[in-house]
Amino acid sequence: MENQEKTNVLRNIFMSIKKNIFLTGAPSSGKTTVIKKIIARLDFPANGFYTEEERIEGKRVGFLMKTLDGKKGYLAHQDIVSGFHIRRYGVSIENIETIAVPSIAPVKNHCVILDEIGKMECFSGVFKQAALHALDSPNIVIGTITFGGDEFIQEIKKRNDIEIIEVTMENRDSLPEIIVQKILSVRRFQ
Repeated sequence: MENQEKTNVLRNIFMSIKKNIFLTGAPSSGKTTVIKKIIARLDFPANGFYTEEERIEGKRVGFLMKTLDGKKGYLAHQDIVSGFHIRRYGVSIENIETIAVPSIAPVKNHCVILDEIGKMECFSGVFKQAALHALDSPNIVIGTITFGGDEFIQEIKKRNDIEIIEVTMENRDSLPEIIVQKILSVRRFQ
């Protein structure tokens, strides 16, 4: 009976662990900084992308996407002419689909970094399908997701296999280690 009890306890632990861990929070709360610190602490392979603001003389002019394998391009920029805009930034659907999408394709034994599932990225139906493919894969997915969001984003937030953690001034310094420990727990049970 003792082995059966251990098996049940382990099964319950495994069922409570979410393999998709996403950060949310207000703009400039530190979500991407936490993601970059997690990437630096991983001791196993990862693929994916993260975004960074581009500033000139202290003024934000755009957003760059950077893949873990060294590719980069604009997600959005004030000088991009596009049919898709968020405020003054034109969104590059081409860059989303040629830089971000291939980077989040699940690779066996890799962690997928997906920064971010947000309004700009979700202008691309190809991106949305790639994000769902990554979330549905056996891979651990670490990412960020916008606070609000459209119906697609709200459906992702309702998934049973996703944990969403809000980044705040109080927790952002401790989150990288907490999330790395969660990743290690998931890997232990995979």
